[in-house]
Amino acid sequence: MQDIEKMCELGRAVIETEANTIKALVNRIDVNFAKACQYFLACEGRIIVMGMGKSGHIGKKIAATFASTGSPAFFVHPGEARHGDFGMITRKDVVLALSNSGETEEIISILPYIKRLDIPLISITGKPHSNLAQSANINIDISVEKEACPLGLAPTSSTTATLVMGDALAISLLQKRGFTAEDFALSHPGGTIGRRLLLRVNDIMHTGDNIPKVDYNAFIKTALAEITQKKLGMTTVIGENNELAGIFTDGDVRRAFDSNADVYKTTIHSIMTKNPKVISPSTLAVEALNMMETYKITSLIITNEKNYPVGIVHLHDLLRAGVV
Repeated sequence: MQDIEKMCELGRAVIETEANTIKALVNRIDVNFAKACQYFLACEGRIIVMGMGKSGHIGKKIAATFASTGSPAFFVHPGEARHGDFGMITRKDVVLALSNSGETEEIISILPYIKRLDIPLISITGKPHSNLAQSANINIDISVEKEACPLGLAPTSSTTATLVMGDALAISLLQKRGFTAEDFALSHPGGTIGRRLLLRVNDIMHTGDNIPKVDYNAFIKTALAEITQKKLGMTTVIGENNELAGIFTDGDVRRAFDSNADVYKTTIHSIMTKNPKVISPSTLAVEALNMMETYKITSLIITNEKNYPVGIVHLHDLLRAGVV
């Protein structure tokens, strides 16, 4: 039991140390941070992120965050840059170099080549007087009071500070660019986010002969046959001029039987649900889902500007599409 409590105590100490490190970063959001953002916003090419070791791992994450939030970026390994990958960098780019010490040999050795391209160099370091910081157009200070590692050796607080500062830059740029949720979805087309923000009901709705339809004057028997054949648990009811008059659902079927309605003689318009919930073809699938949840229904009718039913979307369609 003592061992368990000791391990928990050590874990809490690490989190508290890193939390204090992050809190201290608030005071580092200053004119240098703002100027760095201005360089990135003015960049006509890509943001090139560089870092070695743990800084390199953090750099890859920062580059990915930039790229997915409207600031095109990619990571270049500084060691590989000295052996050909420097050719990835153009005169339209901006370099973001990460090094806690500010003396990482692989980065320092390519500084002359960065200067030769005459492109902006932004550094994030823990040593404002280091060679890298002094060579950069702008240096952002992420110096930490202590690492979470009790030996003071393993990069912990310093890598957390670098990552958080990278997030601060990326999200500040996102807001300044007016980056929208739809823009975000366009950079995530294969994931759940993309499906929720890009998929529209006209991409998945049932159309044509797959739309269950019965005439306004049809008998309940005809509606039951249409519901059974189309397997959507409902049918649209069509009035004059092919306009939508109502909907007849499984729930309406139960109510018809409860009232002892004669399925051979009772017309559908006398028992259908009038003014059903409808949506347009361009409605986002996630909005259709929200409407279904709000009104506790499993199907929605898609109508055009003339109130003609042009499609049906069922909850199962949204499930299959991965919207839910």
